[in-house]
Amino acid sequence: MDDYIAVIAALLYVLAIATIIPGLVHQTGIRTRTVFFSAALALIFHAWLLSDLIFDTTGQNLSMLNVASLISFITALVMSIAMLRTKLWFILPVVYSFSAINLTAAAFVPSVFMTHLQHDPRLLIHITFALFSYSTLTIGALYALQLAWLDYKLKAKKTIAINPNLPPLMMVERQLFNIILIGNVLLTGTLITGFFFVEDMFAQGKAHKGILSFVAWIIYSVLLWGHYQRGWRGRKVTWFAVAGATLLTLAYFGSRFVKEIILT
Repeated sequence: MDDYIAVIAALLYVLAIATIIPGLVHQTGIRTRTVFFSAALALIFHAWLLSDLIFDTTGQNLSMLNVASLISFITALVMSIAMLRTKLWFILPVVYSFSAINLTAAAFVPSVFMTHLQHDPRLLIHITFALFSYSTLTIGALYALQLAWLDYKLKAKKTIAINPNLPPLMMVERQLFNIILIGNVLLTGTLITGFFFVEDMFAQGKAHKGILSFVAWIIYSVLLWGHYQRGWRGRKVTWFAVAGATLLTLAYFGSRFVKEIILT
């Protein structure tokens, strides 16, 4: 049953992508309602799949692929809602593509990493902070890449710069730093709850998560300071945002990938 749910969700994400791409390529109008309803149905099936894969009578299966699918779901949900207020057509195909890939992998490549969060609500708080901080800062990295792309097209005087489906450069920059600020606050909460609620946070095999996450927090904090105090913009901002997101990805998925995928 989960296989069919995954296929339906993936096809609905692909439909949303197929509705967006022609508008970006040909600079024509994009059918927002079609994209939104396709994405909404995809998210419903995606959530259904996650509930089947994660929740078990004995606990929660937070395997790497399930968590990746959950993060993709959160990111797609936030971006789909934001679609109604701002032009996200450049980012949405990337977000929906990752959602389709991750949910398919979770459904067809089963893996197990059982937890029992019902017995440790403090750990649930820490994981919640971690999921939302990573999702938010991933969105920030996508915004940074979009900002760099728009800046390049404007400087190169490409016709794509006047594509009506793309947002103004200054709006993207403003939204980017709002997102990074929120994400860094959530990352701060992740580090604090990890320090107080996770007893073996710096034990052998886990220390790299805390260290890499803290380094990422420093990078984002420096980026915010540099922007608001020194007026940092352009390529430097992109490198900082992408570097922070990369470190967070390595912090969680690095060792888990080796343990759950390569060594199994």
